[in-house]
Amino acid sequence: MIRYGYAPFMLIAVNGTAIWLAAAGASKLWLLGLLLVAIGCSFAAERALPYEASWNASHGDAGRDAAHSFVNESLILVSVAIIPLLAALVPAAGLWPHTWPFVTQVLLAVLIADAGITLVHYASHKIGALWRFHAVHHSVKRFYGLNGLMKHPLHQTLEMSAGVAPLLLIGMPVQVASALALAVAVQLLLQHSNADYRVGPLTRVLALNEGHRFHHLKWAGIGDVNFGLFTLIWDHLLGTYSYDPARRFTSEMLGMAAKPDYPSAYLAQLAEPFRASGACHAKATNHEPEAQEQPVG
Repeated sequence: MIRYGYAPFMLIAVNGTAIWLAAAGASKLWLLGLLLVAIGCSFAAERALPYEASWNASHGDAGRDAAHSFVNESLILVSVAIIPLLAALVPAAGLWPHTWPFVTQVLLAVLIADAGITLVHYASHKIGALWRFHAVHHSVKRFYGLNGLMKHPLHQTLEMSAGVAPLLLIGMPVQVASALALAVAVQLLLQHSNADYRVGPLTRVLALNEGHRFHHLKWAGIGDVNFGLFTLIWDHLLGTYSYDPARRFTSEMLGMAAKPDYPSAYLAQLAEPFRASGACHAKATNHEPEAQEQPVG
């Protein structure tokens, strides 16, 4: 049930409920409650059917990851709350397809946001100034649901701005933004999940955990793949799609090979991009043994 039912439950049932609540104009507290249900289901699935049992135990990182998740999810909620104010300043608000069915409007928002977030993610592996902040996310040594929001808040803000700004410019309604915010949170839970679920051929289309583990391989060039948040469409176009069903992942393969001692405490991770040691210059390689001393991006 979990192997083949968990992903459809999260993608269809949880997101579908969020879309229904948002379309009905329900209180944001209902969506917050639904998010807590999604987090609970994520942890339950990981414990019932783990990909790697040891990843369910804290590596001294549980409190830090909870802090990252709380701060970054709060930023997402605040951004939704200020959309009405921003919408009043947008001259092209009439471009939004208000007459479309609400679920179609949400799907449009997902596809546009996916493009912006994916391209910033890609750039963060190519531009040193961006990598400084994105490196926080790549310091993880285990793969589980809360890793999705284990990001420097400035990088989280940049990614979300790239995804949402085009939507604001064409007048995305706050109800659609609310459903999108929940969809982002659900996607991050699924994408970094330790649950050993399957989606069959959709592995090549949807940006879920089977494909995203390759993105967290610690060697330069090797991990510069599968950048998508919701889909892998852009990765196929950019030539950055990678997948090998025979690959088995362990903690020794994750993190950053050139920075194995990256700070692990929350406040230290917030400060690291501003320190000289936060720089990460790498020469990409396509061979893991030759990449042992190189960072991911």
